[in-house]
Amino acid sequence: MHCRNARGTVITVDMNASVVRMSSFLRAPMTTAMNEILFTKSNGIGHVEFNRPASRNALTFDMYARLAEICRSAADDPSLRVLVISGAGGKAFAAGTDISLFRDFKGADSGLDYEHRMARHLGDIDACPLPLIAAISGACTGGGAAVAACCDLRIASADMKFGFPIARTLGNCLSAANLAKLSALIGPARVTDLIFTSRLMNAEEARSIGLVSEILPDHEAVVARGFELARTLLGNAPITLRVTKEALRRIHRDGAAAQDEDLVRIAYGSADFREGLDAFLSKRPPRWTGH
Repeated sequence: MHCRNARGTVITVDMNASVVRMSSFLRAPMTTAMNEILFTKSNGIGHVEFNRPASRNALTFDMYARLAEICRSAADDPSLRVLVISGAGGKAFAAGTDISLFRDFKGADSGLDYEHRMARHLGDIDACPLPLIAAISGACTGGGAAVAACCDLRIASADMKFGFPIARTLGNCLSAANLAKLSALIGPARVTDLIFTSRLMNAEEARSIGLVSEILPDHEAVVARGFELARTLLGNAPITLRVTKEALRRIHRDGAAAQDEDLVRIAYGSADFREGLDAFLSKRPPRWTGH
C-alpha cells in the first residue's frame, strides 16, 4: 500500500511484515536511515530500534530525521497507539550524535544550523501524540539522552549510563530549549552537575530522582518490559493519554498560562467518556475506540 504525505514523502507499508519503509524524493540519504532505524508495528504497538550497534547506536542526522518522521506520521496512523524506542545490541540506547559528522563544521554558523535542525527533530518527537516508552540499556548520552528526555515513560537496564559529557569531549553546548527540557525533568541543579562534571548518572540514581521508573536486569528484560508497559497502555483510554500528554507539554511551554479548555472539551465530549461511564456503572470492561 502506498501513500504520500504533505512533505512529498512516499510511505510504503508491508502489511505482511508489519514494517514501515519510507523513501524520500527530496532526501535520498534517508534510505540509509531505513537500515539504521528499524520500525515495526504489531497489534497497536510500534517499535523503533536504533540499529548501529557497532557504533553504540550513535545517531546520524538522517536517523534523527527518520525518528522525527515516524513520530509525525504516528498521529495519522490508526494502527498505532504506543511507540517503544530501544537500541540494538544491548550496549547502548544511543551514544549521542556520531562525532564524525562534526568534521565538516566550519564554525559558529554550522553549530547554529545543527542546533536548529535538532530543535525541529526533537520538537517533532516531543509533540508526538502517542505515548513514547524509552527502553534504555547501556549508554544513553548526548543526543540519545535528549531523545529519551522527550519520551513519556523511561525504564532502564541495570547498566544504564545517562548524561551529556560534552565538557570533556567536544566542548560544544546544549541549546537553551534542551536545557529547559532537562531542567523540567530532573532540575536545573542536577543538569548543571551533569554537564559541569561530565559524569554519567547510573540507573539507581536515575530511579531515585524519577528519571526512570523501573530498573531491569539486562537489555532483553528492559525491552520485554517496554512492550509489557505498552500493552498496559493499550488497555487505557487513548484520549485520556493524549490530552494529558498535550496538557503537560503546554505546561512546560507556557507555565501557569497554559490553556486547556479545548483538551477538556475533547475528553468530556468524546464517545469514550460516555463508554467509560456506562462500562463503570454496568460493571464491565470499557471498549475504548479513541473517539
